[in-house]
Amino acid sequence: MSTINDLMKPPITIKKNANCYDAIRALLDKKISRLLVENEDNIIGIVTQKDIGLFLLKDTTDRNLEQIPLKEIIKPLKSIQKSASVNECAQFMLENQFGSIGVSDGTKIIGIITKTDLARYFQETYSQRKIVGEYMSPYYAWAYDDTPLYIIVKKMIDEKISRVILRDHNEIPIGILSFRDLFRTALLAGQEKDVLDNADPAISVVFARKGFLSESGFGGTTNAREIMKDEITTVNYDDDLAKACSVLNENKIHGVGVLSKNGSLIGMLSKTDIIKALAFID
Repeated sequence: MSTINDLMKPPITIKKNANCYDAIRALLDKKISRLLVENEDNIIGIVTQKDIGLFLLKDTTDRNLEQIPLKEIIKPLKSIQKSASVNECAQFMLENQFGSIGVSDGTKIIGIITKTDLARYFQETYSQRKIVGEYMSPYYAWAYDDTPLYIIVKKMIDEKISRVILRDHNEIPIGILSFRDLFRTALLAGQEKDVLDNADPAISVVFARKGFLSESGFGGTTNAREIMKDEITTVNYDDDLAKACSVLNENKIHGVGVLSKNGSLIGMLSKTDIIKALAFID
């Protein structure tokens, strides 16, 4: 089995004294979902798109993005030795519920490894070894498509989930709303009490920080179906798990629906489920 040194990517960093605007700008420009944070050439933490989104959704101040220090959002970065096996890395990430970890040469952080990297490794290495049904999650969060957005946002924050399946009132799944959709909407839409950030004409940001969780603001006047994706990417229960990884990776998504033989949605498969398979595969 390969070592983490074979899979890691070089770190893309941001300075500790940066602000929230700087981080969002970097994430969008580089089309990535996380940044390692450095202080005097040492990696000291990590900040992700999800961390920023959750922080801003819960933040009730009137600060614009440039007024929010990144240090309020940074999380500690755990690391693993570059000589560790992919299996050991998967177990470490699973046990600690990490989406990404640093890679160390014994003295400093030299790279980063993510769930996406491990899912790609599984896709390339374990074809025809496991099926989707062995690792899918039969539970998935759902709501009706006419549910006010503030209820969906609260559910995602409280349950620490990244996606919600939306049904019509005939109980038919018709779409999916992910945290990425919320992040995108939060940067582009708002209501009367929003904070307008025009620090850079290339990224004029209206962030509905108060509105998203408000019954009377943006979150109360917008239904989930207005920003959902009206197509659920799916795989079949009996599909090769490596093939399902390719669906995740090619679509650049973190979860897919799982269909039974009669076409019913019976669960979800996420990259976390792929990590479970990788952690304990023979």
